[in-house]
Amino acid sequence: MAVPALTIDTAAPPRLDGRRRLIAFVLLGASFMLSVDFSILNVALPEAGAGVGLGLAELPWITSAYALPAAGFTLAFGRMGDLFGRRRMLLLGMVVLTGASLLGGFATGPEALLTARVLQGLATAMTLPAALSLLTTTFEEGPLRARVLGLNGALLSGGFTVGALVGGTLVSLLSWRAAFFINVPVAVAILLLTPFLISESRLPDRVRADLPGAVTVTGGLLAVIYAVIEKNAVAAVAGLALLAAFWVIELRSPAPLAPIRILKRPTVKWGNYAGLVIFTMEPAMIFLLTLYLQRVLGMSPLVTGLILGVPGLASVVAGVIAGRFIGRFGSRVVLVTGLSVQGLATIPLMFIGAGTWALAIIVPALFIGFFGHVSAIVAHTVTSTSGLPNEEQGLATGLTSMTQQVALTVGIPILGAVAATQSAELTGIRLALGVNVVVTLLSVALIWFGLRTRDAARPAAGRT
Repeated sequence: MAVPALTIDTAAPPRLDGRRRLIAFVLLGASFMLSVDFSILNVALPEAGAGVGLGLAELPWITSAYALPAAGFTLAFGRMGDLFGRRRMLLLGMVVLTGASLLGGFATGPEALLTARVLQGLATAMTLPAALSLLTTTFEEGPLRARVLGLNGALLSGGFTVGALVGGTLVSLLSWRAAFFINVPVAVAILLLTPFLISESRLPDRVRADLPGAVTVTGGLLAVIYAVIEKNAVAAVAGLALLAAFWVIELRSPAPLAPIRILKRPTVKWGNYAGLVIFTMEPAMIFLLTLYLQRVLGMSPLVTGLILGVPGLASVVAGVIAGRFIGRFGSRVVLVTGLSVQGLATIPLMFIGAGTWALAIIVPALFIGFFGHVSAIVAHTVTSTSGLPNEEQGLATGLTSMTQQVALTVGIPILGAVAATQSAELTGIRLALGVNVVVTLLSVALIWFGLRTRDAARPAAGRT
């Protein structure tokens, strides 16, 4: 019988002392701000596009200009944090975010706005793995780290939800420019507090950067993501070729960007695969429900935001208690259970019709599904970053953040394309939701058996 993965002794409840509470507040605040910002700007897209002269067909590029660098550069920046300092990378990300937000807020033309979005994507790629690796190195592996990562998952989910709920009101009362300016005071506060609270990570004795690896993996990810967004076969081939070259380079490099041995660890491999499924399927489901509520049921964006947002706020509770579940049952059990709940809760949505009675199915399903979704986020993060030395935490959190950003970018285009294969919109939404369920539940089985290996099943307390 397999031992539950990463089981943690919870005899004494974990507690945060005053200084580490402030450190957690700053690092979690940075991640929360970025997730809120992502949702607010999604709400502000039509107004922002109109404000700088972008047409309807060009609006998706406001999102893509952010998503491409956010996903493509995360792994490289995560490893650079290991080599050159994680606090330094976090501060640099905040500086870039501040400048980008000011540029976007004052933009008068499409060039300035899209440049600002590219810079915001780069800031996200710098900040998220740095903040997460500083969390995992500040809080030792065990119940305390699980608790903090649970809060991180809760705030990540809560940020997307708060952004969706607040975004419409903020943009309506002020302007789409407020969606950019709101970042500035938070980023400045983080810049002021971080040097006093967080020490620089210990740098390796001999710093060697794997430039060929960084170029090929970044170029490959950019090309593949662009291919998914634009349905471009040439870009897909080029991206896969670059990723294959990256793999060969890492096998031969004396100082690889991503050592192959870490990629072969079951916890890293299956934890990140789980993250890919979690962040591909659930946001895509929300996108499909948004289409359904507005185009099939004819509901307003405000009502749609409330229907999707209120269950999202309730599910934040899952992030708070997920760490305790992991302590009692192990991350493997919580991961597959949470992902199973996410998939099973989507099944009733496959049978919704064109009447408002469907809300009686949708709202409870969202409450249950979001609870499983957030629990799975926390367990995936714990799994993907456990059992590794501190000097590799930037790489591990870079992989985790990259997986999340790639999944958020490609999930909606893929399931949106599935829905578009049907002439009737409701039929297409049902088909895409069915694909969502099948992929999620098949992945549950793969993850369960993939994490049964000796390395994945060892308790965290037994690792060095």
